[in-house]
Amino acid sequence: MNDGDEGAGRAAPSQRKDARRNKEALLDAAAAVFVASGVEAPVRDIAAAAGVGLGTIYRHFPTRADLIIAVYRHQVDACAEAGPALLATSPTPYAALEQWIDRFVDFLVTKHGLAAVLQSHNVGFETLHAYFIDRLVPVCTQLLEAAAAAGEIRSDLEAYELMRGVGNLCIGEENDPRYDARRLVELLVAGLRRPH
Repeated sequence: MNDGDEGAGRAAPSQRKDARRNKEALLDAAAAVFVASGVEAPVRDIAAAAGVGLGTIYRHFPTRADLIIAVYRHQVDACAEAGPALLATSPTPYAALEQWIDRFVDFLVTKHGLAAVLQSHNVGFETLHAYFIDRLVPVCTQLLEAAAAAGEIRSDLEAYELMRGVGNLCIGEENDPRYDARRLVELLVAGLRRPH
């Protein structure tokens, strides 16, 4: 192996990191555009928000369905990764749970508009709900168990039930300006606390 090969080997991980960061920035921009304009927003709007050309988007995501699936998975991953980080940095497990539920609500709001698309017959969409459950229920379980072990909440709570309840509270907000889903979710989470 010559010195040129070694140099190329060292540059590759850095290039992969940059490519991953660029792809994540693209997915964040696409999620923001989807929230503002819906999943049928023009790809040029997503490219403009991400600061990239159309070719870059189509190179990573040849179809709109590919982009929607990637945005959904990216949002699920971000929500899942936030749980342990919040548990490590929050003053109490209950505070971590509150913050995580707030992020979960943000995710659900981002997902609005995807519902109709996710009902389509695209094979890639079929696995998304299972991915959502597999990634997020264990994180919510970890947060609930930590808060219960600290004596902050009841110990008989199921993560799936809580997440389902939060999801149900988020339905319909976009059609009623007087409906504040986030306030109702806050009341739900406050109701988990043990009386002092």
